[in-house]
Amino acid sequence: MSIERQDHVTELQEAFTLRMRGLGNRTILYQQNVASSLGLYNNDFLSIDILHEKGPITAGELAKLTGLTTGSVTALIDRLEKNGFVRREQDPNDRRKVIIVPLYENNEEVRKTYLALHAAMVKLASSYKVEELELITQFLSKASTLLEEQIRDLQSNPRGETSS
Repeated sequence: MSIERQDHVTELQEAFTLRMRGLGNRTILYQQNVASSLGLYNNDFLSIDILHEKGPITAGELAKLTGLTTGSVTALIDRLEKNGFVRREQDPNDRRKVIIVPLYENNEEVRKTYLALHAAMVKLASSYKVEELELITQFLSKASTLLEEQIRDLQSNPRGETSS
């Protein structure tokens, strides 16, 4: 597996990418701990967060976003529906499809679990000037898009055969 690199990567750029990987690792560990504290499997809670971010989507779309098979997603949705995290609705545009609607905001246990992190992040955000926070927010949006592209690339080209 070869990793393409720019010819002139600065030390600051390397430090930045290392910090981003570290943030990603800590995010994964945090999510795993949140899932465990709620008595959920990690993929279940990851799906809840995806639904919270994306809004109502089909089971097929959720399968694509999580990388799970449609059969696994069906079982996952059954568990989430049973525990009150989602509900199924008929797609108004296609009666063959079912839309998965998140009920995330209605779950007091999830809200309480995230309360400390939310307060800490608001405090951190308030330490920046408006212009800085706008730049950071823009960066996070672009970084999320870049990660989604990389995920799709990895899913369509297994075993490190990137198309870039």
